[in-house]
Amino acid sequence: MLKAKTGASALLISLALAPLTGCGMNDTENTGNTVPSAGTSTSKAAADRLKEVSGEVHGLIGVKGRASDSSPGVSECAGKDREKFFRVFHTWSFYPDSPGQLGEAMERLKEELPKNGWKIVEYGPDTSKNKNLSLTADHDGKKTSVNVSQRAKNDPPKLSLMLVSGCYETPAGQEIERF
Repeated sequence: MLKAKTGASALLISLALAPLTGCGMNDTENTGNTVPSAGTSTSKAAADRLKEVSGEVHGLIGVKGRASDSSPGVSECAGKDREKFFRVFHTWSFYPDSPGQLGEAMERLKEELPKNGWKIVEYGPDTSKNKNLSLTADHDGKKTSVNVSQRAKNDPPKLSLMLVSGCYETPAGQEIERF
């Protein structure tokens, strides 16, 4: 039962991640491939790196509040051998100390991400009923994309963040650890 839930979750995450990477990330090795190569790594090391990138993004928010405690996960690279290639994702939320600071937190990310090597590839209301303000940015050097959604109508209001890596290849002789 747990395997079925994990598989279904991985599929759902894969579908959610598909539009996040490749918008602006360039990789000459992957001409025509929408997901860039992120190099060779174990899934554990890649997850640790992505968690560090999440911490860097958290630091750019510049508003007092708390972040949810979550761990990265591993998903497949569409169209690639699932025994050799993987992507890492990390979803988390940020809750400002004051709900009135939610807009300030989003504005800070819009200003600070480009100063730190990120390229904003989408910004504006999403297609949901609430028309949540959404920002998507790519970091070519980190082979990572981030999507931030301002959930002003949630109780409590929050920023929902999802970071996703490019495709990693597992080192020869290693297996992908899925978590």
